Amino acid sequence: MTSNRRLTYLDSVQDDRCRRYLPPKRVVSSQDAEGVEKLIGSYERQAFFNGVSKNCILMPGGWIILDFGIELNGGIRLTTAPCDSQAQVRIRFGESVSETCGQPNNDHSIHDGIYLIARMGMTDIGNTGFRFVRIDLPENSEKPLPLIGMQAVAIYRDLEYAGNFKCSDKRLNQIWQTAAYTVHLNMQDYIYDGIKRDRLVWMGDLHPEIKVILAVFDDNKIVPDSLDFLRDRTALPLVMNNISSYSCWWVIVQHDWYWHHGDLTYLRQQKDYLLALLKQFSEYIGADGAEQLPGRRFLDWPSQASPEATHAGLQGLMFWTMNCGEKLCRYLNEPATAELCRIAASRLGRHCPDAAGYKQAAAMQAVSGLVDAAQINRDVLAVNPLEGLSTFLGYYTLQARAMAGDHAGALDVIRRYWGAMLDFGATTFWEDFDLRWTENAFRIDELPVPGKKDIHADFGNYCYKGLRHSLCHGWAGGPAAWMIEHLAGMKILEPGAKTVEVKPNLAGLDWLEGSFPTPCGPVKITAEKGKKPEITKPEGITVLLK
Repeated sequence: MTSNRRLTYLDSVQDDRCRRYLPPKRVVSSQDAEGVEKLIGSYERQAFFNGVSKNCILMPGGWIILDFGIELNGGIRLTTAPCDSQAQVRIRFGESVSETCGQPNNDHSIHDGIYLIARMGMTDIGNTGFRFVRIDLPENSEKPLPLIGMQAVAIYRDLEYAGNFKCSDKRLNQIWQTAAYTVHLNMQDYIYDGIKRDRLVWMGDLHPEIKVILAVFDDNKIVPDSLDFLRDRTALPLVMNNISSYSCWWVIVQHDWYWHHGDLTYLRQQKDYLLALLKQFSEYIGADGAEQLPGRRFLDWPSQASPEATHAGLQGLMFWTMNCGEKLCRYLNEPATAELCRIAASRLGRHCPDAAGYKQAAAMQAVSGLVDAAQINRDVLAVNPLEGLSTFLGYYTLQARAMAGDHAGALDVIRRYWGAMLDFGATTFWEDFDLRWTENAFRIDELPVPGKKDIHADFGNYCYKGLRHSLCHGWAGGPAAWMIEHLAGMKILEPGAKTVEVKPNLAGLDWLEGSFPTPCGPVKITAEKGKKPEITKPEGITVLLK
């Protein structure tokens, strides 16, 4: 008898991701290329020797720009028909059409390169973030290049969307789907900040991303994997990613993870590091209660120009951190460190610096409980509400407005700020965005238009200038979590989500449907104007309908 066997490589690691082949959706433009339309919708990814082949022929000096219809992580497969020799081609990946027409930045992943193509075979190229691809055959090429097919090779985690949101406003539905997809695409081997750039695990970025993951996905082992990755590479007294505030975010995420899952075994694995880190943080408070986080002081990029705003935001972040630290220590039965955190939070609470008009800093103070949210909303957030936003801390401005009861104001920002990216062709949300960029600008899925601004290449600041700007950044996905929490009204009341409060807020909508994943299964709600909400829940979960 023979037993069933499975091929296994010793000392190997399995990739939790899957691969899918996607055909191009449209030809954006081409020159000196015949039969380009044969590439559209074609799944031909295997070369063959005999038989009739309906090839696309790319002539020397010619080029093709293809649109795959949606932002992807991965690369492409070029399949060539029998020809006399190999060919060299230039491949440019783009998150915008203009990126494929310029000189894409090759930081962190290769977006622009010269490749040798097999002469009757399949050639896989690229590992990056893109939607558009341009292929150029140099003018000095001796022969045309016959292409049987070109597909995108999409690499992603095949996860069920256990959390969902849908309502009577189609624009909000599209924003929710785009926000959830933005974070999903960044769930690769670890949680990335962006699939083009940086493709790194940044602790600050992780908090809004993990809020979305907790609101959308059941299978989220990637969260503790990413948290442990940073912990294990940051020996105290060093701080995560060399940014002191990012170690604050690690404490807050540990609290949010425990609150959602109630996994005391995992929390105990963090104990030694957590207690030492909290003691370290307790020493970063001045006699007046002001935070004194050392080293690189970072809240977010737009507030970098203001030390006052940075301090105000970090004060709120530290206050939040020590309050979370106290709770975690009580769950761990560590009363001494819990008391240390309580005293530290009390000291921090006596100092409330002015946010200097910066929405991100003010929102951080409100969300942390340092300042009354209604006051922050009235004095800062509702003043010119679409100015001074960032996609990163924009999530916390939405949180603060909801805490103040201003759901309508938050929804207006979501529709007009995040929605404007959709109006300009986005299928994922961007590293940063300013509505002023849209003035006399062309869409990202269009060829450059003479006399108009290039919304990708012409704008951006700090580390995201021009084409270096990431158009798929996980920290921009906050509206997906916000809608489930504040419109569907899902709120966990005890660790492990054993009790969930459901308090829907239609905020002018005619109806909404929402589901929220818990360790026991999703809690679901259907709410319609003038009717009593309908709730379904799994066994083991208590739901309090408000």
